[in-house]
Amino acid sequence: MADNPLRQQGEPVTWNFKLLAQHELGGFGGMGEGMSITIAKDGRRIMWLAHESAPKNFTGVDVSDPRNPKVVVQTDLPQAFMRSNSLECSANNIMAVAYQCQKKGQQPAGMELFDVSVPEKPKSIAFFDTSGPNSRGVHQLWFCDGEYVHMASGAPDFEPTHPLDDQFYRCIDVRNPSKPVEIGRWWLPGTRKGDNVAPPPRHPLDKGHRAHNTNVYPQKGDRLYLAYIDGGMFVMDIADKSKPQVISSWTNSPPYTGFMHTVVPLFDRGLMLVTDESTEDGALDWPKLIWLLDAREEKNLVPISTCPLPPVDAFKNRGGRFGAHNIHENVPLPTSWKSEDIVLGTFFNGGLRAYDIANPYQPREVATFVPPAPRGTPAGAVQLNDVFVDERQIVYTVDRHTGGLYILEMDF
Repeated sequence: MADNPLRQQGEPVTWNFKLLAQHELGGFGGMGEGMSITIAKDGRRIMWLAHESAPKNFTGVDVSDPRNPKVVVQTDLPQAFMRSNSLECSANNIMAVAYQCQKKGQQPAGMELFDVSVPEKPKSIAFFDTSGPNSRGVHQLWFCDGEYVHMASGAPDFEPTHPLDDQFYRCIDVRNPSKPVEIGRWWLPGTRKGDNVAPPPRHPLDKGHRAHNTNVYPQKGDRLYLAYIDGGMFVMDIADKSKPQVISSWTNSPPYTGFMHTVVPLFDRGLMLVTDESTEDGALDWPKLIWLLDAREEKNLVPISTCPLPPVDAFKNRGGRFGAHNIHENVPLPTSWKSEDIVLGTFFNGGLRAYDIANPYQPREVATFVPPAPRGTPAGAVQLNDVFVDERQIVYTVDRHTGGLYILEMDF
């Protein structure tokens, strides 16, 4: 293993990753945080990617040969004010796509199900409408078991106490995919008008007390691991999906600056990964971190370490955001790699980073990929937005603006 080259002070660097390919996706390389792989009937491996903003909806890329990715389909959104930031596929080739609009009351806003068994011809199965006078639609969703879509969404009958608190947890039964139906919901008490508790206090950067990631795993199918942006995170009992109940919660803000993004439990080790999202250019919200929590007692979550970051001075002036965002989430699908010892996360202009957490009290960085600024990027630097690792241990990461898809091997 080579020495860590981060002393290069933020210059483009590849350390213990090997770049196999980059694809700019036909000039529409601004990607969101939806990445999922299906296996087509003819055996091809298709990576499905959500776009960060219009005009494109989603793109399917044949990654059977990771050194030679090929776009097989690219779809358009019906409105310029929409985005399909999140998508997820089930093992039976059904894909759920989240639709969020720029302003409340705009349409279409909600979630659409597609049959992607023939990748070149995605076929709409159903649209679940979440639009309304106080709703922008769905920001994120989780759909792995083919039965339930867990999502961060607005609703036509939900009026928030603060305009930024417009999205909450909703559980949608899609066992009959042609007729999705809501079966449960939960919001942070005080964020809905009519609640009998006071609204939560606002953070200085104030990104909203609203749901983000809504992860559910088969190891504990009665648990929801819910990130709630400025509201912290929650472990929820969803044994009765119609009545989600809080088991425990944890927050780091204040004194940190909010925007809790992702919660990933490591069941065999009694640990939990929690990420914040950097949302401010120039690292104005620094530090944004990957946290490790001792979760052996789920009612008493204890932070024990964070994954190390390079010096902020090396990245804050490179352009765009710097800090944590997404991690590989051990998605419970046969096309996803699972590890409780290695964490891979995207850090915007800080690139992609891998950490060895065999000793959870002292995470070690073991690999870094910071590519040059993509052609035409308005940020001036790469903005790596999401990461997914398939069961072959091939790594996929995407740029938020123009860089599209990068495909790598782990060399550690």
